[in-house]
Amino acid sequence: MALRLRHIRLVPLAEESLGVRSMALFVETPDVRVLFDAGVSLAPRRYGLSPHPSEFKAAREARKRILEYARRADVITVSHYHRDHYTPGYTSWYEWSSPEVQEETYSGKILLIKHPTENINFNQRRRAAAFLKAVSSVAEKVLYAEESVVTFGETKIKTLGLSPHGAEGSKLGFTVIFLLETKGEKLVFAPDVQGPISERTLSLIRSSNPTIAVVGGPPLYLAGNKVPKENVERGLENLVKLAREITLIAGHHLLRDPDWRCRIPPGEARLVTYASLLNREDLLLEAYRRELYEYSPPSDEFKKWVNQRTREEPPPLE
Repeated sequence: MALRLRHIRLVPLAEESLGVRSMALFVETPDVRVLFDAGVSLAPRRYGLSPHPSEFKAAREARKRILEYARRADVITVSHYHRDHYTPGYTSWYEWSSPEVQEETYSGKILLIKHPTENINFNQRRRAAAFLKAVSSVAEKVLYAEESVVTFGETKIKTLGLSPHGAEGSKLGFTVIFLLETKGEKLVFAPDVQGPISERTLSLIRSSNPTIAVVGGPPLYLAGNKVPKENVERGLENLVKLAREITLIAGHHLLRDPDWRCRIPPGEARLVTYASLLNREDLLLEAYRRELYEYSPPSDEFKKWVNQRTREEPPPLE
């Protein structure tokens, strides 16, 4: 199933409400088909635990969906170079990736990507260089999002601007906010803005007057630990402000907290998740990893696989 506006169709592919780290989204207009951020990943550790077999199964299924819709896409975006937002070119079962999967995902596509050397931190610059080296020869075209406007018929895709990955001055660098517009309808795709925490980012999104926005929410689970509590609270307040004004699909970092709905003021904001767009219950596997281990203990074979130094074969899941 999918969400349909008059001229824009949205198909959620992978995200925390679907059991994995991702914001992969397929969007179709009468003119073009776009796959936003073709990535999926699992947290290597949460609550001191490796991903549960259920999470690896979810990653495997998410990768299948991403590949299926990548075949249909004309354009694929990379908002930034975190592993849950693009497909890396090495074999990893946490991303369910390989050189072959990367080539199949991006071959023959127009790639609209975050600039690989500007407004970027060291780790992402290194990943971007490896990514470009691998995909430049198989993609139809590689365009830097900050410098490009792509037009197909009456549909235009461009960057609304750069947002810090969280608060201003974040060491995690910047992420591209994309704007897709067709026949008077506007979609904003704002991954990893964490609320947004940044007031400048909030103004960017509001100023575009979107019909619908897909926004990465605040990391409630990191409040007071890796992210200052006041930043997380600001991100939550700004998310609620947006939800009062526009149709808002929210999730990602927000849904890594099992009690996230309790933090949304009742009656003040209407937030929908990727899962709810598919008429499914939220499947918060990472958030409930402790409970998964308690009520569905992994097999000895799986534990042995997790503890191996190298993992050439996929995890034993059946």
